[in-house]
Amino acid sequence: MLRVDRLTVGYDSVPVIFEVSFSVNEGELVSVVGSNGAGKSTILKTVSGLLKPFSGKIEFMGKRIDQLPAHEIVKMGIAHVPEGRHVFGKMSVKDNLLMGAYTINDQSQVQKLLAEVFELFPRLKEREYQKAETLSGGEQQMLAIGRALMAKPKLILVDEMSLGLMPIMVDRVLEVLKEINRKGVAVLMVEQKVQEALEIADRGYILQTGRIIAEGTGRELLENELVKKAYLGI
Repeated sequence: MLRVDRLTVGYDSVPVIFEVSFSVNEGELVSVVGSNGAGKSTILKTVSGLLKPFSGKIEFMGKRIDQLPAHEIVKMGIAHVPEGRHVFGKMSVKDNLLMGAYTINDQSQVQKLLAEVFELFPRLKEREYQKAETLSGGEQQMLAIGRALMAKPKLILVDEMSLGLMPIMVDRVLEVLKEINRKGVAVLMVEQKVQEALEIADRGYILQTGRIIAEGTGRELLENELVKKAYLGI
């Protein structure tokens, strides 16, 4: 579904990602994990079209997308849940969700998607008309994921979903990502919480200072001696 081939990208001509290659197959949940500053968010921003690569290529469903504008990539079926959530604070929960459906013209389809999001997140339904800025951090994360789902994506990119959340909310959001994945949406998540991210992943990649240093199934990586020592403190 998604193929990233020898991607080099950075900021102001200074690379922070060096010849990174990875893939996401249809229906998979893939985690890219590593410490803060490893370059994980940069990879997602490049896949979603917010950054343009210095070299390498990105293909989605067999088509090259690395030179497309971000809004065209959304239309193709990739939705991005950004780090820090970035909800529209002064707008209601419902209006935030409707912003996610801006590419869909069929109003009956929009209402169906809205109902599905409220079924997945009953708490958002309870707060439908509240301003987003009044929600807790966990509720805002749910809203950011719900907004991405309103675009009816084939692949959802999730950036540091655990940031600033209490452990109980992290567990809840991970459960939701698994549920989304079970319904057929592929998930590519980047995350500092290595153990949690690899436990739910079909496959994973370890990113260190802009380079992938290990890959395998989630279980294989959790048993990898390097991962145990460097990231799990075992």
